Amino acid sequence: MICGILFTACGSGSGGNDDADGNPPPPAVAIANVIAANDLGMHCMDREFSVFSILPPFNVVNSQVVKRDIDGRPYLADDAEVEVFYNAESDAGGSINSYSIDKTTFWQYAEDLFGANLGNGEGLTGLYMPGDDPLSRGAQPMAYHPQKEWFSAEGIPITPTDDDGVANTYSLMRIIARDANNGETLGQLDVVLPVATETDCQNCHKTGEIAATGPVPGGWANLADKEVESKINILKLHDAEEGTNLEASQPVLCAQCHYSAALNIPGSGNPNLSNVMHEYHGELEENGNPVFPPDGPVKDTCYQCHPGNVTQCQRGAMKTAGLECNDCHGGMLAVAGKFPLEPGGSIDGTNDGSARRPWLDLPRCQSCHTGDANNYLTDPNLVADPNWPFRLRQAYQTGDDSASPLLTSNKRFAEDPNALYRFSRGHGGIMCEGCHGSTHAVWPNKDADANDNVAAKMLQGYMGAISECTTCHESGSLPLTTNGPHGLHNVNNSRWYDDGHEDFYENNKSSCKACHGKNLTGTPLAKMPISRTFRAEDKTVTYAKGDLVRCDRCHRMPSL
Repeated sequence: MICGILFTACGSGSGGNDDADGNPPPPAVAIANVIAANDLGMHCMDREFSVFSILPPFNVVNSQVVKRDIDGRPYLADDAEVEVFYNAESDAGGSINSYSIDKTTFWQYAEDLFGANLGNGEGLTGLYMPGDDPLSRGAQPMAYHPQKEWFSAEGIPITPTDDDGVANTYSLMRIIARDANNGETLGQLDVVLPVATETDCQNCHKTGEIAATGPVPGGWANLADKEVESKINILKLHDAEEGTNLEASQPVLCAQCHYSAALNIPGSGNPNLSNVMHEYHGELEENGNPVFPPDGPVKDTCYQCHPGNVTQCQRGAMKTAGLECNDCHGGMLAVAGKFPLEPGGSIDGTNDGSARRPWLDLPRCQSCHTGDANNYLTDPNLVADPNWPFRLRQAYQTGDDSASPLLTSNKRFAEDPNALYRFSRGHGGIMCEGCHGSTHAVWPNKDADANDNVAAKMLQGYMGAISECTTCHESGSLPLTTNGPHGLHNVNNSRWYDDGHEDFYENNKSSCKACHGKNLTGTPLAKMPISRTFRAEDKTVTYAKGDLVRCDRCHRMPSL
């Protein structure tokens, strides 16, 4: 992949004058700009809960509100100034998902599974879908977290079925900022709250399939509902192999015995759920061949359990670049923690040499985005893009069975120290996902009409990572600078091409070459996110979307 896609707007070059040169106008400016994202890009839940449960309906959305002070400078507003809410919103196709009652059997079994005495429609953290709250139907409040400087709704019990009973795994939720004193609406943003029930086991555990053949006490289940049949067969198999009595204990919460970091339920001292599931299935063989080939395509491996060949959890820029799950996470045994992490492989350095910790020791942005055109990781065991070696197509070294995520010394595209992308903040304290999109759904989605792209279009007028300074800054308020996110200069500002960049280049050639390339002919870090037309040196210059910005499009090449 990657930088040229993940940071498709980073080096969008010297833009044009919106009105004078016919470039797309920016979106309407609100009193405040709302930035928001789901944390994972996909949440999973069980389709039914009568037999056992791995995951309940539980979605997370984080948001920040950018206001401007009396001098026009942007800042993050806290809960003393604004209140933030979430509410259901229709997408372009008319699909809206406002309630969850009667769309799932979760509440029928919630007390048996989770020991939670919930009201109908109430999630495990007390949150409701907007149409289910018996006290206040409609917009629901989000809590403020001072240390993170963002508002969160953690545990929204959304299901992948809209109000017309149609499957929609990418429903929109409108995030609304209101003045804390008078309730005036200041701004809003529509974001995807993704959820899928495609985490099923029918391909292998349905009666007659590979995991449900041969003798078993009581025989394999025979039911019309093949998902229920498969789940009962799993309990039968577990009882036969482990000497448990789970079939007679329905409904079963898997995390009661196997710790799940997703639920943070202690378990009972057994191996954690992620490790035992990935190791058990990663070692399975049929006729001497792995059931899940370590180098097999995602449709035959990860998507057999995770959502999925229909849902396609991984659907953003990395998917467009042809990357698959194992390019970042490694194979199933690596995910299982079968092999000790290499030095630097754990997120905080405290777990190097030990088994990978689920949900914690995960790939990092800097593992593939190892630097810029001047300074990046080099090693014969790296899987580098042949044209742009500063970006990798694998987050770990070839031959590393543990798939330990790489660390780089050039932190231009790194997360916060010891933190994952979804918890990190960057330029001005803005959360990384607010400008680049959710994990697994990093902007842009190649389908221009996808709900994933709606938020970026609302913020800057087009899909892709947020790079327009005017999203937060008042137009013309910034001096010429390279202090933008990741060292980005002002985008779409005529002062750069009205002889404004010559001194910058002469005084610090390395800074320009970092994105525009050592020979100044452009790299994916200097890629136009949208077509622009402008005047430079008495001629009209047009860059098409995707063009690499290079010096000789406007004038002769300067001395290198």
